This record gives sequence, C-alpha cells and structure tokens, in this order.
Amino acid sequence: MEDKNKTGMPVSALVLGIISIVTNLFWYMSIPTGIIAIILGAVSAKKTGSKIGKAGLITGIVGLSICVFIYITMAILVFISNNY
Repeated sequence: MEDKNKTGMPVSALVLGIISIVTNLFWYMSIPTGIIAIILGAVSAKKTGSKIGKAGLITGIVGLSICVFIYITMAILVFISNNY
C-alpha cells in the first residue's frame, strides 16, 4: 500500500484541474486536462482519502464544466445570429 505522502496523484490532479480552468478558451487543452484531473482526483480521493485529491476532482469538474458551457453558448449564439 502506498503512503499518503508519497504519491503524486493528488497533486497532479490539482495541477491539471487548475490548468483546465485557466485554459478554458483553448478546448484542446482544457477538455483533456479536465478529464485527466477528474480521473486522477477520483482515484486518489478513493485510494488515499486525500483532500488535495478531492480538490483536484473539483477543479477538474469546474474546468470542464466552464469549457463546455462556453462552447455550447458560442454555438447557440452562432446559430441564433445565422437565423436573423
């Protein structure tokens, strides 16, 4: 069994979640980093119960959600502007 303090998975999840939030306008960076942050955060939170892992999971979800919201909104605006 790994020691809580020896694994880098929670920190990786948090860093990737933050990158996902910061790079929201670049979907090709935000979506993959958000997905990986969610996976790493969920695994590390379940395996070690790490609070940093949970934070990585949350930042991954927030980053992915904001990115999806931005691009769905842009698609709707383009669709509406083409109809008028």
